[in-house]
Amino acid sequence: MRSQGHGQGHGNCGPGHQGRGDFEGRRGAFGSFGPPFGGGPFGGGRGRGGGRGRARRGDVRASILALLKDRSMHGYEMIQEIGERSGGAWRPSPGSVYPTLQLLEDEGLITSRSEGGKKLFTLTETGRAEAESGPDAPWEEAGRGVDWETVNEIRQAGFGLMEAFGQVWKTGSTEQRQKAVSVINEARKKLYLILADEN
Repeated sequence: MRSQGHGQGHGNCGPGHQGRGDFEGRRGAFGSFGPPFGGGPFGGGRGRGGGRGRARRGDVRASILALLKDRSMHGYEMIQEIGERSGGAWRPSPGSVYPTLQLLEDEGLITSRSEGGKKLFTLTETGRAEAESGPDAPWEEAGRGVDWETVNEIRQAGFGLMEAFGQVWKTGSTEQRQKAVSVINEARKKLYLILADEN
């Protein structure tokens, strides 16, 4: 939770102690995302499914079962493996992986044991049977058809915009900050107009 008196800036994008009104002004410039950008090509994600790729919720379950066919793993290791095997297109969040692991354990499809202070998960016989009947690599769908060169260009453009906005916000006057917010708002509107094929 944010206190009433602190905006909690992110990276180069906020002053940290400008008050909630200023913080909401910055946030309003970016619509529902707020700085920094949440999901999409800008990464971040902040616990909302990792933000990268558009894998379905069911893919978390299928991916865990598929990974455990190879060997026992820790939860964090599964997150890393899915990210690597999807080519960086999808990295599920702990908030989606750990509840799924608990559910699979409750269903008797996996078991866990403590190893070095962490839980190591293994398929049961029933779990292996279900894993064998499922897809071998459900994470591949997340990265299919992605133009990574374009994604990187978009990401760099977004980061550049955020850096410039952050510099104005940190060092500019009140009037300059308001102008910066107006520029961002106008840019956001123009981007939506592109989708609407308007000039």
